[in-house]
Amino acid sequence: MNSILKPNIRPARPEDFKQVAPLIIQAMEDLACTFANTKNPADAIPLFEYFFQQRKNQYSFENSLVWEENGEIAGSVIAYDGALLPIYREPFLEYIAKNYNVKDLIIENETLTGELYIDTLSVFPKHQGKGIGSKLLLAINSKAKEEGHKKIGLLVDFKNPSAKKLYSALGFVTVGKKQLGNSVYEHLQLQL
Repeated sequence: MNSILKPNIRPARPEDFKQVAPLIIQAMEDLACTFANTKNPADAIPLFEYFFQQRKNQYSFENSLVWEENGEIAGSVIAYDGALLPIYREPFLEYIAKNYNVKDLIIENETLTGELYIDTLSVFPKHQGKGIGSKLLLAINSKAKEEGHKKIGLLVDFKNPSAKKLYSALGFVTVGKKQLGNSVYEHLQLQL
């Protein structure tokens, strides 16, 4: 995959956890709080720091690309083969049940077979408006093609029309909706 990366985009490393965990939470919004059984997003940071450093889960550094400028991470994207979600999700759900007392959560399978699924895409506010998110999406597009995927999928919050507008401008179309925790999200796909 290194052939597709731009100079500022690189695969994430476990030691990036302090900078990437807040980006994951920023992308997930209320859902991150639901997973950590809190109303304060800052309380969810340790959960995502922990899982980012682990292998074989949906928030792992293994599935992440970061945009780095002057030694600082400005944005990140986490994407993986949608067929692996049940395997990737299991340790996470077991962990939050045991350590955060989060049980009986309604979590639909948020991805469809055959798609490279973008779990989170986020850019720190001070770096927004520079096209970083679009460049990370282009890198994921290249990764998907390189890995033989025919489509890319993601969820967007119905309360975030600006994000949907960005994805629609890039060719994503609505294919359904999914419930995750207490919210319902729009499932978008891009055919490759």
